Order: sequence, then C-alpha cells, then structure tokens
Amino acid sequence: MVGRIRGLPRAWRERSKIERVELQSVAVWHGMPWLLYLSWGSLPLGLGLRPGASAQALGWALIVTGALQCLQVNHGLRRGLDHYLGRAPLPARDIAVSRALMVLALVLAFVLEATDSVEDGMIGPVTAFLVIPHCDALAFAYPLRQFGVRLLFVEAFAVGGFAAAGVRDGRLLGVALLVAFGAAVALFSTRGGAWTLAVMWEADRAREVEARLAVAEERLRFGRDLHDVMGRNLAVIALKSELAVQLARRERPEAVDQMVEVQRIAQQCQREIREVVRGYREAELGAELTGAQGVLEAAGIVCRVTGPAADLPLPVRSALAWVVREGTTNVLRHGDARHCAITLELTTESADTQGYAELTIENDGAPESGPAPGGSGLAGLRERLTAVDGTLEHTTAGRRFRLTARIPLPAADTGQADTGQAEAGRTDTARGGATRQDAARQDTARPDTVRAGEAGREVGVS
Repeated sequence: MVGRIRGLPRAWRERSKIERVELQSVAVWHGMPWLLYLSWGSLPLGLGLRPGASAQALGWALIVTGALQCLQVNHGLRRGLDHYLGRAPLPARDIAVSRALMVLALVLAFVLEATDSVEDGMIGPVTAFLVIPHCDALAFAYPLRQFGVRLLFVEAFAVGGFAAAGVRDGRLLGVALLVAFGAAVALFSTRGGAWTLAVMWEADRAREVEARLAVAEERLRFGRDLHDVMGRNLAVIALKSELAVQLARRERPEAVDQMVEVQRIAQQCQREIREVVRGYREAELGAELTGAQGVLEAAGIVCRVTGPAADLPLPVRSALAWVVREGTTNVLRHGDARHCAITLELTTESADTQGYAELTIENDGAPESGPAPGGSGLAGLRERLTAVDGTLEHTTAGRRFRLTARIPLPAADTGQADTGQAEAGRTDTARGGATRQDAARQDTARPDTVRAGEAGREVGVS
C-alpha cells in the first residue's frame, strides 16, 4: 500500500497532459455528488427531522439511499464517460440502477412529506439533490434532446408524488423548479467537462494524424527525389552497358568508350544521391532555434532563445542544430516543463584560450531520475559532436535539466580556408557533370590497366 502511494507522483508525471486533465476531471466528478450529498441531502434532512421513531426511521432510510446513489454514480462514472467519448457502449445497467435508487429516494421523500416528518421547507434541498446522481448518468449517456425528454418524466414523477403527498399551489411549482435546478447542476457540471475532454482528445488525434501525414509527405519527397536522380541515370547505364556488350562481342574498340561513359554516369549518380541525402540530413541552426521556440510555446512552455546563430562555420551550425532538435524533443517527451531557456554563447579566441561555441538548453519539470538509461538520443549527439571535436554534458539538479554542447571554433584563417573550400566544393558540384566528363575524355588516352586501377580506387572511396 505504501509503495503504491509512493508511486503515485511518478505515475502522474508519466501521463500525458490530456490524460492528467481527464484524471483530474474524473476526480472532481467523483467528489461532486458527495459534496452535494452533505450540503443538500443529509445535513438539511438530519436537521429537519421531527422527533418520533417513524420519522427518524424514514429519514435515515432516505439518508442511506442518498449515499447509495453517490456510490452508484461513482461506480458507473468511468463507463459513462467512456461511452460519451466513444470508447464503450451505453451503460444501460448503470442507468437502470441509478433510476431505481432515485425512484426509491423520491418515494421516501413523498412519505416523509405526507406524514409531516420533516419541518417545513427542509425537504426542498433534499429533493434537488435526489435527482442529481441519476441526471449525472443521463448526461453522459444521452444527447441533450433525449436528456430533456427523460428529465420531463422525472419532473412529472416528482411533482405528481408530492401532489399526492398533499403539497399544493406554489410549493408544487417550487418542487418543479428545484428538480430542474438539480438537473441543470448535473448537466453543466458533467456534460461541460466531458465536452471539453472530447474536444481535447479530438485535437490530440488531429495532431497525431498531422504528424503522420508530415512523415508520409517527407517519405514521398525523398522517394520522389531518389526516383528523379536514379531513374534516368540507371536507364542510360543499362542502355550503354548493353551497347558495350554488343560492341565487345564484335571486338569493336568503341566498347571501351561506352564503358568509360557508364563509369562517368555512375559516378555522377553517386554524387547526386549524396546531395539528396545531405539535404535530407542536414539541419540549419537558425531554423531549428525558431522551430524549437514555436513548438515549445505551442505546447504551453515558455521558451526564451538568446545568442547569435549566423556567425558560425557551417559544420558547427549543423552540429548545434541537431543538439537543438534533440534537446527540444527531450523537453516535450520527458517531464512536465513550464519554462525552457536556449542560450548560445560565443567565446572569441585569445592568446591563451581557443574560441568555442556553447549551446545550453535548460528546462524545469524534468524527471528526478534524469534521462532514460536506454535512450540513444544523447549518444547520437555525442557522436555528431565528436566529428567536430565537440563535447556534450547534461546535469540534473532537482527538477531542472541542463544540456550543454561545446564546440571549439577554428582559427580565422582556418575558417576562411574552410569557407573557400566549401565554396569550391559547391562550385564543383554545380559543374560536376562537365568536369567529370572532361576527366573521362582525358582518361581514355591512358592504358586500360591504369584506368581500371584508378576506377577501382575511386569506387572504393565512394
């Protein structure tokens, strides 16, 4: 028992936000009938009973019946809510039991009124309470129109019973108004919250469908790009290979030229595939920072982003962008954060120290146990940072989690050289087809053995 109580905070943190809202709403719905039972049912009835054995017996029988009504509405609450949310069929048995208990309670109230066992005016609040548990069950089970029709039957039964007990004129109107008031309390306290939950679950499902569509769209884009790159090149390779086979069978020297052309097209295809995959894998730091702030704020987390992102070399920006992406995912998936701060600091190079870029992601609401030991996100980040001589650290202090990535910055001349090499690489990519074609033409003048050896080394490197 003690272990279960200690495990409640962890179970609460492991639930999603919408599951917490539903659990909180269910707890309120469980407690509401008992609060009304004490304030409108048992207390007024206990204070208003007249002395006498019959009056006391009838009064306490009604008090016990009211408690049974509360127990029954608590027992069938989850099934009624699941039916309203479309998870379960109509709980007809629970509705029948709550109806029988309400009828029994109202009959006892009629007898109390007929025998003058309650002081004047004290039976009114009790009557308003007696219809609430059954109206709770009806509110979850039926649409508003059917709820109204069944409420008319309850009104007719209550007014007719008190009329038979001797209540006349304005008091009958008061009974009708009290029954309507109790039904309205039950309707708004249950149906309103259930409608809010239904909207939240629908929005959650819509977000899930949107995420799946985004993944499917990205897969289609990637497949389309690969098809565009590979389809034409493979078709040309197949045709030229077939032509080379025919020429070789006829011992024509043009077969060598055709195979050299096949080699060139295959190498060009490799470069184009690398470009497609590189565009698919690379992440831009500025876009990731903006996207992280938008996603976190949309999830109700106050996010503050500070620091420059444009004055960094391309490898550093790409590595830090992956840190932002993985860190944002951890904030959303683990814990219950309310605030998150993403800070990027640049330290310039001096005579004694090397410059570096430091990215820090700090959030509250983290689980006390820290990151899951079996996760691979942080391990993957360390591998990416190791490629640029960077380091990754994470600390947990109470409910605050801090992720720090530090990457040394290259010297000024080195950075310019890297930039020049990158520009040259992009220029070479733009001219790739023509450059490789010229190289292939020059290659045809070499001996066949040299060309074969170099082709084997190039394919092996690729």
